[in-house]
Amino acid sequence: MKKASERMAVIHAPKRPHIGEIIGTVFEDFIELHGDRCYGDDPAICAGIATLNGQPVTVIGHRHGASTEENIRANFGMAHPEGYRKALRLAKQAEKFGRPVICLVDTAGAFCGVGAEERGQGEAIARNLYEFMALRTPVISIITGEGGSGGALALAVADRVLMLENALYSVISPRGCASILWKDASREGEAADTLRITAEDLFSFGMIEGIIPERGSIPKNIKRALESVIADLSKEENLDTLLEKRYQKFRKIGVFAENTGENGFS
Repeated sequence: MKKASERMAVIHAPKRPHIGEIIGTVFEDFIELHGDRCYGDDPAICAGIATLNGQPVTVIGHRHGASTEENIRANFGMAHPEGYRKALRLAKQAEKFGRPVICLVDTAGAFCGVGAEERGQGEAIARNLYEFMALRTPVISIITGEGGSGGALALAVADRVLMLENALYSVISPRGCASILWKDASREGEAADTLRITAEDLFSFGMIEGIIPERGSIPKNIKRALESVIADLSKEENLDTLLEKRYQKFRKIGVFAENTGENGFS
């Protein structure tokens, strides 16, 4: 089994399928929509409407490119607040029309530049967490590469969270962790191996509901997984039941034991 540091090389490989390839294989009739109706458009977030085997869906995801120029244009998948507000706008539209929301997560984290902070990066992410928790339509998130910090979680409050087998999902990017703990970003591989952020780790913790294999065509494997999950979610009796299960799913994350004994902590 590959260590997390080895998987980092896999998910950062230039030939790994990016969101454009995934959308082109998984969905039909994709139409990208732009803008947050507040400030502008963010190329780091790709969002639009499509069909999956004839069923209308809304697709939202972090964008990476196949070249350095494309990655620079998309800010390497690190979204600004207007990107997350665009995502929320499309999610609320999906709720209105009863379309499932499918999120493709691949980011080292939200962009933390001065302009992003001035425009309310923290509020935009928090708003997504709040609204997606109560979104009255099925939500499915797939971690396709690196899922780092709140930038990833903003698109991962979902009824089902799946991961590609080489993907990583963490409270902080390995590079960010190494920079904070050891003041040395070059130790990101060591940080990755320490954090226990592989798909197998997170499945064993109950953080995700499934692992998508990468043997063969990754986009085709994603499509098969989505077909299965959407069929499963369609069996829910009503939206109130779906929302209650979504709420309880996240309430169970972070189980801890409290020691209130004589020599323990209260």
